Amino acid sequence: MIKSMTGFGKSATSINQKKISIEIRSLNSKQADISVRIPAVYKEKELELRAKINQHLERGKIEFNLYVEQTTSTPNYQINESLFKNYYNELKSLADELGEQSDLIKIVAGMPDVFQKEEKQALDESEWQTIVELTTKALQDIDAYRTDEGNTLQKEMELRINNIQQLLKKVELYEKERVITVRERITAHLEEIVNGNQIDKDRLEQELVFYIEKFDVSEEKQRLQSHLDYFMDTMNDKDSQGKKLGFISQEMGREINTLGSKANHSELQKIVVEMKDELEKIKEQILNIL
Repeated sequence: MIKSMTGFGKSATSINQKKISIEIRSLNSKQADISVRIPAVYKEKELELRAKINQHLERGKIEFNLYVEQTTSTPNYQINESLFKNYYNELKSLADELGEQSDLIKIVAGMPDVFQKEEKQALDESEWQTIVELTTKALQDIDAYRTDEGNTLQKEMELRINNIQQLLKKVELYEKERVITVRERITAHLEEIVNGNQIDKDRLEQELVFYIEKFDVSEEKQRLQSHLDYFMDTMNDKDSQGKKLGFISQEMGREINTLGSKANHSELQKIVVEMKDELEKIKEQILNIL
């Protein structure tokens, strides 16, 4: 089973006159790169959140956002009553003395330190438990998203693997023709060297055996087929194996490159180029696999 590293999960609820929402996004990355954005009141729980996210998602560039919105208009400040009264009495005394009529309430409201922010709220454990449950649900959502994306990636790579297998079968069509071409080339070179004299057939056969062995691709074909089968088996493992698939694709690339170096035939070279193109498309998909 394959899972993508790309995903999105969301969950929300209301508690204690607050609307709490959680969003988790992930993209591909070699390691677990986790970014956590939460209100200051929950900062002491950040390590717990990171551990939970890392355990569930394992790898990827992960962004976790916790939003808390007050659903009531309860003010988050308080009035310093004693200071307010002092300001008011002083200003009223001056206004009476000067015979001025002013909106003293409005003036006092703008004086320094009349309004004070409430002290930092303590962490509510029941509220935090709700956040943990919401985080679990969001992680389940993103996991389902990753699985769906993984199924799409698997179908795409199965198609590419099948294309390489079909191209590998085509190699056999040109192997006999290639031997004939090598024989003709060696014969022509020997005739040129001996300048019309009779060719030593034993020497010719020795040269043929040497070159045919040098350009033989039987082992490369066998190993490439083995890698293709192993790749398919790994995709169907219980756990997603992105890194392992990357290693197998590297081995496939080595065998395809060796086929190209030994091809010595224009049609075989074309087949190798097509194989490389299919393999590059596989490698692009592997970058996003968990």
